[in-house]
Amino acid sequence: MAAPSCNALGLWVRGSGQCLGSRFILACQPFCSSAAASGTLNAQKLAEKLRSQKQEQKTKTQPVPTNPVQRRVQELVRFTQQLQRVHPNVLAKALSRGIVHQDKDLVVINKPYGLPVHGGPGVQLCISDVLPILAKMLRGHKAEPLHLCHRLDKETTGVMVLAWEKEMAHQVQELFRTRQVVKKYWAIAVRVPVPSAGVVDIPIVEKEVQGPQQHYKMTLSPGYRMDNGKMVRARTSRNAHVAVTQYQVLSSTLSSALLELQPITGIKHQLRVHLSFGLDCPILGDHKYSDWNKLAPQKLSVGTLKKLGLKQAKARHIPLHLYARQLVLPALGSRKEELNLVCKPPRYFLCSLRRLDLRMPSQDQSGDDEAGRLRAQ
Repeated sequence: MAAPSCNALGLWVRGSGQCLGSRFILACQPFCSSAAASGTLNAQKLAEKLRSQKQEQKTKTQPVPTNPVQRRVQELVRFTQQLQRVHPNVLAKALSRGIVHQDKDLVVINKPYGLPVHGGPGVQLCISDVLPILAKMLRGHKAEPLHLCHRLDKETTGVMVLAWEKEMAHQVQELFRTRQVVKKYWAIAVRVPVPSAGVVDIPIVEKEVQGPQQHYKMTLSPGYRMDNGKMVRARTSRNAHVAVTQYQVLSSTLSSALLELQPITGIKHQLRVHLSFGLDCPILGDHKYSDWNKLAPQKLSVGTLKKLGLKQAKARHIPLHLYARQLVLPALGSRKEELNLVCKPPRYFLCSLRRLDLRMPSQDQSGDDEAGRLRAQ
């Protein structure tokens, strides 16, 4: 088959909605000659390459904000994008620097923000892809790949457990499945829950959101509802999952709070759903669950935006302020005592704590030290 001509490529890109104008015609010429020579370049690859070049040019010309908070937000966005483009060896090296614990059975890492655990549509690089490389960095070139023991959402940071042997990974997974692992998360909420400590015990189900932006979300499926001022039993969904979350306010102001969350069950997006729809206290940076009816940047109060030093138009760049702080694994295998694993908060989390006038618990000395360094900057 003859290689497509320059005109054919130009028509294809315009037909797909890419309005590149004269810049496309100029950029097309060298690619067209190359395609004619090799016969391997097709219109789709050309369009992808042009989009990539346009995005790189946009990144290069983007002005640097003068506001330090906006500058850190921009850096975090750029870092998240770079995670998907780095070489697997570079990512494995970064994960090795964040190792929290290592023994003959387990390796525990501090998962970075914006990095998916598994592959999927649009995912170019994930943690599971680099486990063979990480294993070789830790034990030499003959090492077998590490195995995942559980998962964290792409936007969640913190403690993540890996195992050297598949059998050990299965044992740890069974501990998670039978709820023998103590899991504690920290989150910054944009409102303060009432009461300040309690248990949310409301089943969760996945439903389709109707409207101009049709999509699926996890939501509450309570057993009772109010009808004309009376509490009546609701018809339960067969697809609903039991979901239980224990929470406690660690620090609060009038408009925000630092929470410790302990999920008793492990349902998808459980903490985010219980906080947003159960307690009406969505997590800072949770753009998916702050509003049920639409997918849009989180709407923040004027006071919160002022403290963060941001405008509402930039709120879409705020990362999810949820991190897996602590895991307690019971005795397993040759280990005769429980294993207490604790991760430090990410830097952006500490910056937001300081900006919102929220204090770290006094017993967390390492976090206080880091917060003190941030105040001095």
